[in-house]
Parts: sequence; C-alpha cells; structure tokens
Amino acid sequence: MTVAVNAQTFAPLQFAGVNIAGFDFGCGTDGTCIISEVVPPVYQLSGVDGLGQMQHFVNDDGYNVFRLPVGWQYLTYNQPTSVLNETQFSNYNMLVSDCLSTGAHCEIDIHNYARYDGEIIGQGGPSNEVFAELWYNIASYWQNETNVIFGVMNEPHDIPNITTWAESGMFRHVLLVHRPQMILIFLGNKYAVTAIREAGAITQMILLPGNNYTSAETFVSSGSAEALGMVRNPDGTFTNLIMDVHKYLDYDNSGTHAPCVTNNIEDSWYPLSTWLRANGRQALNTETGGGNVDSCVGYISQQIGYQAAQSDVILGYLGWSAGSFATDYVLSEVPYYNGTGWNDTLLVSMAMSPMTNMLVASVL
Repeated sequence: MTVAVNAQTFAPLQFAGVNIAGFDFGCGTDGTCIISEVVPPVYQLSGVDGLGQMQHFVNDDGYNVFRLPVGWQYLTYNQPTSVLNETQFSNYNMLVSDCLSTGAHCEIDIHNYARYDGEIIGQGGPSNEVFAELWYNIASYWQNETNVIFGVMNEPHDIPNITTWAESGMFRHVLLVHRPQMILIFLGNKYAVTAIREAGAITQMILLPGNNYTSAETFVSSGSAEALGMVRNPDGTFTNLIMDVHKYLDYDNSGTHAPCVTNNIEDSWYPLSTWLRANGRQALNTETGGGNVDSCVGYISQQIGYQAAQSDVILGYLGWSAGSFATDYVLSEVPYYNGTGWNDTLLVSMAMSPMTNMLVASVL
C-alpha cells in the first residue's frame, strides 16, 4: 500500500519535546502509585537535574514542550480525594516552574491509567465529581499560565463501561451516543474539561485521551475519536481541545523493547490524520520512542517526516523519556552531562532533535 501525503499545505510541526519522568515512578497500569518510589527530576529534591536537561533540550535541540507525569496519589499524599497536599504539590510545582522558566510549554499529566489503586474512576474508584474537582484545583493554580497544557489522564485502558468513564473524564453536559464504547470515552473527558475551564483556564490546550492506552493505531477504529469528537468546552466550542495519542515502534507497541520494526504510517498516522482532517480536529503525539539503535533512528525519522507532512492536524511529538531514568533504561532519552556540557542519546541526536530533522517551527 502506498500512503498518500495529503496535507493541505506543508508547514513545520508546532511542537517537539520529551517527557521528564520521575514524579510518576511507582505508578502501575492498574492505577496504583507507590509514592516512596518517586524520584523527582528536581535537583533540590533528588540530585536529578531536570532543569539542566530541559535547558539543554531547549537551547541545543530546539525542543519547546515537556510532559511532566505525576501520580494522583503523590499530589494528594495517598488520599483518594481532590485535595492537593501542600508539600507534595509544592514539590511538583518546582518541576513545573523549572519547565516554565525555559519558555517551553509544560504539560500536567495525571499518570493513573483512568484508575486509582486498581479501581476505575467513577466505577468503584473515586467519583466523577472528585476527579473533576481534582482538575479544578490543579487548573486553578495555573489558570493564567498560557504555556501550561492540561493532560486529562495518561493511557486509559480496558474500560468496561465507556459511558461512565466518559462522564468522569470530560463532561457534565452530555449528548447520547449510539455506541456504548464511545459514550464512556465521551463522558470521561467532559467532567475534566468543564472543571478546567470553570477554574479560569479558558484558553490553554487540554489533551483528551482515548481507550486502549490512547493508541494512535486504534484511536479511530475503537470509537475513541468519534466519542472525543463530541467533547466540547462549556461554551460549545472545541477550541484547544486536542486529541492525545501515543505510539511506539517496537513489535507489540509496548515501548519496552529496543528494536523498532515500523514507522507506523500505514496503520496509525494515515488513518488518524485522515479522520482529524475530515473532522476539523488536531492531535498531539505525547509518547513515542524506541531504543538507541539504528532501526529506531530510521523508523522514527520516517514517522516524524510523515507527521510533519500532516502538520495541519498533527501538532507534534514528545519522546519517552528523559528525567529521572537511568541512562541505560531501554528507551532512555536522558542526556549525559560530561562536566562541561550535555550529550544526547543516539535517537535524540540523530532523529528526534529538531536541530537534526529541521521539521519543527522552533528551529525554522
């Protein structure tokens, strides 16, 4: 199959960046988060120089966005509530402030897989109202920070009642949908969207995740795209409501193997960009990556090239991951400081850095 590049007009991608992980350490896909395992990428708290990494990425690579994952349990000090613990939130805010100081956009990402301690939000876990209030409290703090992006939830998956999750995640004012899988995704984002906007954050981007680990490959076929397409701001618009998609390049799309085997164009980016363009929507690829091996340099370069050709609907990409990971982590994008300067990993230096690919607006 030959996949057509059918963007209306070529323009560079708006965003390129990387995850700065560490406040999410200890979080599992069942929504448990062991906060004693957190390694904050904040020098004053752990010795990990997250600020130095971000400054390097901005100044030397041309990155302009960072995703800052954090566990719900960390922010509330192991309480399934919406109340932000003052000390814990202050620690996390140190990372956000470091990020904002670089001039980049900074995504607040709740890294809980639509769960809290094994229970799905609104389906045995914290109620939809508690989840909405959590986002109200978070958004209230950064309501005037135009460079803050709100990522509703990291990688929802295996949601049995789509209707209920749709209620928890995004809406209070709902339209009925004819497929139950889509209703849950729809409602699951609406509560959060309404809460964020009512907190005063009326202009910032909000990222809407789908089911199946918000996979770009199944975003359309699973019904997530259709469901999220109905999510609206309280004023009825969908301005700055952006689809949140992930896609890795290893054989099972798990992001746990070094070799890359695909550029994802035919199976993922072509159908997704076609849907986005037909429906007037946009997406941001907030997790992607591979090992520091030649196969990933090649395939990632092809993927980013295709995304850039679809830049009217795909806003950009963020690699997984830098921050507090060890440099020998299989998908490490952690730069190494040699005493006088920072050195990038193979994948960043040869493919993902905008200074290398020249496909991002920040360097053109």
